[in-house]
Amino acid sequence: MLRWFLAIFVALVLIGAVNPWLHRLGFGRLPGDIRFRLFGREVFLPITTTLLLSALASVVAKLL
Repeated sequence: MLRWFLAIFVALVLIGAVNPWLHRLGFGRLPGDIRFRLFGREVFLPITTTLLLSALASVVAKLL
């Protein structure tokens, strides 16, 4: 279980690090990505971007 927590933590850090770069490419502004304000905080749910990046990672994994 510790490995899963570590893997999720590393994935979140990597996503946070490449988020500005992906945003410049257009990810995060796709139809289906939800952004709203709740109690003065901005909440971002990148549903479409997550599906697209997941499909891309799946294709890359199958090719390797």
